[in-house]
Amino acid sequence: MVLVAVSGGRDSMVLAEKVRREGGPFAVAHCNFRLRGADSDADEALVRDWAARYGVPCHVKVFDTEAYAATEGISIEMAARKLRYRWFGELCRAHGYEAVLVAHHAGDNAETFFLNLLRGTGIQGLTGMKERSFLPDPDYADIPLRRPLLGLTRADIDSLVAEWQLPFREDRTNAENTVKRNKFRNQVFPVLREINPSFEKTLSEDMGRLSMAAAIADGYYRENRPLLRDGRGIDTALLKTLPHWEYLLYRLLEEEGLPAPLIAQATDIVRSGASGKRVGPFVSASGRLVREEPVGVPEMTVTEEPWEPGRSPVMPEGVLAVDADKVHGELVADRWVAGDWIRPLGMRGRKKLQDWFKDRHYSLMDKQRAVLVRDSGLSDAHHVVAVAGQVIDDAYRITADTRRIYRIASAPPTGSASAKGPHPDLR
Repeated sequence: MVLVAVSGGRDSMVLAEKVRREGGPFAVAHCNFRLRGADSDADEALVRDWAARYGVPCHVKVFDTEAYAATEGISIEMAARKLRYRWFGELCRAHGYEAVLVAHHAGDNAETFFLNLLRGTGIQGLTGMKERSFLPDPDYADIPLRRPLLGLTRADIDSLVAEWQLPFREDRTNAENTVKRNKFRNQVFPVLREINPSFEKTLSEDMGRLSMAAAIADGYYRENRPLLRDGRGIDTALLKTLPHWEYLLYRLLEEEGLPAPLIAQATDIVRSGASGKRVGPFVSASGRLVREEPVGVPEMTVTEEPWEPGRSPVMPEGVLAVDADKVHGELVADRWVAGDWIRPLGMRGRKKLQDWFKDRHYSLMDKQRAVLVRDSGLSDAHHVVAVAGQVIDDAYRITADTRRIYRIASAPPTGSASAKGPHPDLR
């Protein structure tokens, strides 16, 4: 049995009707994001009525999307996406649904292609959505996500709506060209259809070929990555002996979260063979390219204190508190590296630190200067206890059972170094 995501728009109504006509067991899920007032409630009513008419199980959830977006410091669009897929994962776990079906079609894929192209992306960003993938939520990443309409164009969708006489709701915001996707859909795509009426299908075929090329390139990168990177940086002397070394360097530095201008700068350094020259956050010397260590590391002080049940866990600005009995080893001050993750306080799912930084608009220097607190007793070295002065991992939160805490206080930058211990100064 599968779960079909149905918004009430023409695309999702075609998907729901298609699945119904195929005869297999399914349920529908509708998200009311409460973003369009009475229109959102009318969308919900349409989906409920359609499901009741055919005896299809119908799940509906109302979200306070704006509040979630404000709390997380992310856009409304991103908030809706995260809320939607997390709930779909929860439904699959609770009811045993084998997969989630969504109504993305060829037009959506084309929009994604052009958005990524203009934003600046590697080849992976040009391969488009896949008909079969997995839910984009770390806690439900094993649940299949399917897109049965991906081969259909907008014209195909409109034809099926007419043929099947389907009811649907039109989102009035789709006509507003303030959103980038809408600009492509309403202004750019009509011109492309004049040039090539089948441009969506042509582009879809091209994305398929790009996907095959991306798989080859990714295999080449994964094969050579262990040879090029170690704890001291990137071995540029070895790098330049390999075919397509510029691509390998791009992937290595992209993995570190560097923006395209700095990657281009680093490539120029390696290509010129410059030695001992400092450029931006890079140091090229003795055949190596490494990150420049940021200066002015904030001083941290960690103290152990008893904790009384019922006491408010709210701390002064710049101060964090963790349950001392949940620390497995020693608390260690450290810097961010690719792969680090945290489960922000109050959230169930883990989040990559790179994504957490991005959501809060951290600059490259902000990320370099951020001080992380790690627990040396954890088996996963990338699991972060806290970002100093900002957030703690939910696993270390204060609860009714907490009897002692470690208070972590930040101070103005005074120098560098690091320290270990259950409750020493972290510098």
